[in-house]
Amino acid sequence: MKSSFRHIHLFLGSLAVAIAPSADSVAQQPHGQQQSTSSAIIRKAREDARADARRSATGVTERMQQFYEEPSRSDADAQWMKVVYRQVDLTKVKNAPLYYPEEVVDGQENLFRIIMRLIADGQLEGYEYLDGKEIFNDQYRVKVRDMLDRFHVLYTEAKGSTEKNPRFTIEESDVPANEVLSYYLLERWELDKRTNRMRTTVEAICPVLHRSGDFGGEAVKYPMFWIRMDKLRPYLAQQSIFIDDDNNLASYTYDDFFTLGLYEGDIYKTRNLRNLSMMQMYPDPDDLRRAQDSIQNYLVNYEKKMWVPSREELAALAEERERIEAGDTIPSRDENVAADAPKSSRRAVTSRRGQRSSTASAKAKSQKPKAVKSAKPKSPKSSAVRSVRRRK
Repeated sequence: MKSSFRHIHLFLGSLAVAIAPSADSVAQQPHGQQQSTSSAIIRKAREDARADARRSATGVTERMQQFYEEPSRSDADAQWMKVVYRQVDLTKVKNAPLYYPEEVVDGQENLFRIIMRLIADGQLEGYEYLDGKEIFNDQYRVKVRDMLDRFHVLYTEAKGSTEKNPRFTIEESDVPANEVLSYYLLERWELDKRTNRMRTTVEAICPVLHRSGDFGGEAVKYPMFWIRMDKLRPYLAQQSIFIDDDNNLASYTYDDFFTLGLYEGDIYKTRNLRNLSMMQMYPDPDDLRRAQDSIQNYLVNYEKKMWVPSREELAALAEERERIEAGDTIPSRDENVAADAPKSSRRAVTSRRGQRSSTASAKAKSQKPKAVKSAKPKSPKSSAVRSVRRRK
């Protein structure tokens, strides 16, 4: 037994010697190559230390970042999937929490200020906006300096900025937060085969500048860059917001706003073979609106069509068919049928099961009850005749 352990120990030792480089081989390397290798390792360690220091300053750790990152997805887990591009207009009341406050108030800042601060500090990576094609790799990574110059945003180089890892400081008054009036969202709707549930995730977000020319006129939209939402979520989870005027308590975060789908936006494109936008496929505004509503209803009702309808839903549909056959005015399905499903189902069950009995009872109530005749006493003549016949 001891000899076997000894052989294993000798084998592992020889394997380690064979794998590890010898001191002579290291010494034989050129001095410049050794120095460049050591300097690269030191430089990488310093960059990682700076990144960790910046994350800790913002309260986002590496573990927290990994928690919000989306796991690697496989098409084998999805039974159905659709990619939708949505435009979120910040002038709408429902999307106002993304725009206000315009200026920083008591540490509260809007979404675009958070994004610009993280981009300028090098904590987030932006990707080029390619019309109809989104590729999130190093080849299409945004160069922050060029992006700031392109959109005329004033900046200064921050302390510790290098050519390889530039960092910039943007004053609060120089951030064009009031010009970002919309966002583009890249949504992914998919049906998970393991849970048989529809899942909607926002994969990326793009701020859009609205700027008018020197002579006024209609504002022109300038998409700035794409940001992966899984990289942005740890920072959004730290900013609390309130979403309506009725409750002034900031009980939600920016991350909740997107995760719960509290925003409202129009579909301006879906992934298709010809890579066309909705406006290109439907030039007429009325046709465009009908197509957008059709796609939205299809996405919302896709999961509902998978399941067998319940007894109440079948009863509501039966009652609706009865109304159509009777020629009555049909109320709005969104307002009445969906809201009063239990009541309509009870009425439908009664009309289906007891239709004849209810009709008969209604006729009986409409008719007046007949007077009951009192029985007359039998005459003695009739009794005498019967007695005579018996005697015969």
